[in-house]
Amino acid sequence: MDRQQIQVSDEECEVPREEIRRRRRKKAITSSSSISMDQITVELSCPRLRGKKGTICEIYDKHQVFQTLDCIRYWRALKKEVGRIQLVPRPQPTDESLQYQRYLNHLIGYDVTDVSNVHDDELEFTRRKLLTSRRVELSDRDPKLYSMDPWVTHKQLPEHLLTKVNNGYILVVIHVSTSSQTIKVSIDDTPSQVLTSFFAKTQNKRVLLGIPDNMCESDFVLRVCGREEYLYGEKPLQDFNWIRQCLKGGEEIHLVLETPPDPELDLVQKEDWAQVDDCTGVTGTHEQLTITEKDHERVFTISMWDCNRKFRMKVLGIDIPTLPKVPDFTVFVEASIFHGQQLLAQERTTSKTFNEEVLWNCWLEFNIKIKDLPKGTRLNLQVICGKQPQMSSSRGGSCYEATSGTCCPEGKTKNRVLYYVNLLLIDHRSLLRQGEFILHMWKMPEKNPLHPLSPEDKELLWHFRHECMRHPRAYPKLLGSVRWGKQEDVLSTHRLLERSSAWDTSGLDAVKFEPYHDSALVRFLLKRALRSKRIGHFLFWFLRSEIAQSMHYQQRYAVLLEAYLRGCGEDMLQDFRKQVEMTEALQKVTREVKTMSADKCDITAQVVFQLRQKLETLQLSGLPESFRVPYDPGLRAGALLIEQCKVMASKKKPLWLQFKRADPTTLSKDPIGIIFKDGDDLRQDMLILQILLIMESIWETESLDLCLLPYGCISTGNRIGMIEIVKDATTIANIQQSVVGSTGAFKDEILNQWLRDKCVSEDKFQQAVERFLYSCGGYCVATYVLGIGDRHNDNIMITESGNLFHIDFGHILGNYKSFMGISKEWVPFVLTPDFLFVMGTSGKKSSPHFQKFQDVCVKAYLALRHHTNLLIILFSMMLMTGMPQLTSKEDIEYIREALTVGRSEDEAQRHLLDQIEICREKGWMVQINWFVHLVLGIKQGVEKRST
Repeated sequence: MDRQQIQVSDEECEVPREEIRRRRRKKAITSSSSISMDQITVELSCPRLRGKKGTICEIYDKHQVFQTLDCIRYWRALKKEVGRIQLVPRPQPTDESLQYQRYLNHLIGYDVTDVSNVHDDELEFTRRKLLTSRRVELSDRDPKLYSMDPWVTHKQLPEHLLTKVNNGYILVVIHVSTSSQTIKVSIDDTPSQVLTSFFAKTQNKRVLLGIPDNMCESDFVLRVCGREEYLYGEKPLQDFNWIRQCLKGGEEIHLVLETPPDPELDLVQKEDWAQVDDCTGVTGTHEQLTITEKDHERVFTISMWDCNRKFRMKVLGIDIPTLPKVPDFTVFVEASIFHGQQLLAQERTTSKTFNEEVLWNCWLEFNIKIKDLPKGTRLNLQVICGKQPQMSSSRGGSCYEATSGTCCPEGKTKNRVLYYVNLLLIDHRSLLRQGEFILHMWKMPEKNPLHPLSPEDKELLWHFRHECMRHPRAYPKLLGSVRWGKQEDVLSTHRLLERSSAWDTSGLDAVKFEPYHDSALVRFLLKRALRSKRIGHFLFWFLRSEIAQSMHYQQRYAVLLEAYLRGCGEDMLQDFRKQVEMTEALQKVTREVKTMSADKCDITAQVVFQLRQKLETLQLSGLPESFRVPYDPGLRAGALLIEQCKVMASKKKPLWLQFKRADPTTLSKDPIGIIFKDGDDLRQDMLILQILLIMESIWETESLDLCLLPYGCISTGNRIGMIEIVKDATTIANIQQSVVGSTGAFKDEILNQWLRDKCVSEDKFQQAVERFLYSCGGYCVATYVLGIGDRHNDNIMITESGNLFHIDFGHILGNYKSFMGISKEWVPFVLTPDFLFVMGTSGKKSSPHFQKFQDVCVKAYLALRHHTNLLIILFSMMLMTGMPQLTSKEDIEYIREALTVGRSEDEAQRHLLDQIEICREKGWMVQINWFVHLVLGIKQGVEKRST
């Protein structure tokens, strides 16, 4: 954080100022504000407790208005005028609870109890508030359903998967101990119906299968062999993701019969905090706080909605220790009031000579009434400099010196924003901020976020707001059209949302853009995570990674993560502990390996030997015997296969690791392969892989299976993470180099011959060609739409079954590499002569396979165009995440251009076919690039991931 500071002051409201001040002096009541929907009126030295239905509960929020407390409402419901409030000492935390808190802090990667750098009580306030939503969710949670957490989908089974089902029936192999039984079941059967069928068929084999006579089908559940994934509940088989995955890959469905896991393993440690209900800190209603028709003698707080005067603030001055190195600068402060991206009002000070300390002592009055300030409103202050004296006119309000009252003159010179800072005008308790603030400023970034809607667009959307409510995808744009500075429009919007049955939370902005720690989105995420172990697993790693990397939002993420960990259960906590221990141990080894071979890409046998020694020592000294794989929680890895581990030939020295499969019911003999990286930010790769999954889902609705292979990838901390090693896969560079060396880049037939060699029959080869055709088409369209650059033969891979896939997404949205100002990207996407050769064509010739490839690409491209808004919204939500290639409007604009927004479908189809022709014509240029890559051995941060 920079040391630049700005000092501002808010003024107290005058309604009814003198009367309230008199009452304050008389009653000696402390308050930080006289305008509030939830006012600080009483401050006691110890917690207040209330009794309700025989229980004693803490009234934690010492700043809340008495009339809004739940106990008061309860007493009124009983028609009582008086209730009982006791003052007791707050219970001190036990040693056990302190140790448990330290344990949670370690898992979180942040001490949520450390308030040394917290400027208000929002951190502690939110920790206490989330206790209620957590407790409600835990009371409603089905222990059996939570312990097994079936992974199901609500989407219809796609047509291309239905074709793999024989008249609605599938074969399922159920394993019991060392025996197994194959049964034929309907895809509409539920797991319990499958169990009934199994027990009916094996009625005479119970002794052979080892099933006790006193047990029936209700005593058992079905689990996927080799995975901690259950088929449980009342959903049909076709809705289970694992069943669909097996159908898609043409694999047999193997399940194991076993007793259900013990729900007692998911017990939650009892909270030693006193109980707090959800009325703690709740804002009073306007009716409760209004001064209308009330005795002013009994008024201690008032509603903002009673304040008809305009909002104003005083700019005292700025302190800039290091001045810009440009002479004769003048400076002024521009103050703007925003709600989201919508500008509600704006004013500025006069210009003054730029010195280390500049004083204004100047009131700025805004053209917006206090009653029209919505919750979430922020005051944006920008320090702007120019070479000439800056002249300014007030925009709908007045700007005047506090002493002389002289107005600001107008000016026309070009200015530059140096620093900025934001301040929420209404805090987490719904109090209007007042008093003096010293704010530390930030340097202004070079790029801006997306431009807002035009006034015409806003007017049109608002006019048709009732029609927009029928289409959830229109919500972001509709909410962007609301005049948030108009109280009546805000009320109308809230009523619209309350009546809507189609509200879709997936369109909400990211957590970090919420104005407060506690929000509807935070509670939604917490609720979903406490219902599903799978969702909770990924929430844990996403938050823990961001806590380690996003300094500005550590507290917010840490509060949410703590709330989740306190409700996920002991079994999940132990799993997270093992994963964190494994991650920390591997990070330590990786850094030690880097010191052995610093600045070298080649890895010597000695380095590999030392790595294996270190891993063996780790394994013997307490490394977890097994752990859930962070990028795939259904998979549990066991001991390291040390002789198969190595250091990869790359600057960051990632570890190539192989683990045994920990589940004894697994049928696979293949180890679990993981690349552990330290030094690369994997969040951008994670984003692209998530988008690829979404694209795959879009294509499934069009009955298209483009055989994408979004491998596992997860960031587990600050520039550390894990990547899945794809089985039976190698890079195009390996294939080319293994035959004739670097000139393999020019041999069109090499890839085709390699694929033929890996197939045991002509039928298998033709299936591989078909899979290659579809997967190549899918990645051509996806990489083009997403603007994925730096494509070469070391980051394009292929499996032995013909599935092409791309890895390493360091350059996206058209942010391509260049050399001496010349772009290194010569084609829209990669479609080289050796790829075309597999499709049975070369040069300008065509073939049935190539024509099918073109058709597949066009269908895939047009399907994505139908979901342009979804893709743009997803990327817009990722702005300001710290990704260097996703920071501005221009980055998002690339997607609109790639999807030819605004053009007809025929024009879009022609556009894509033209791109394919460009790739065919310039394929030889890509081959030259690949040849140079092979000759120079350029890694460019890419690892060869072949098994």
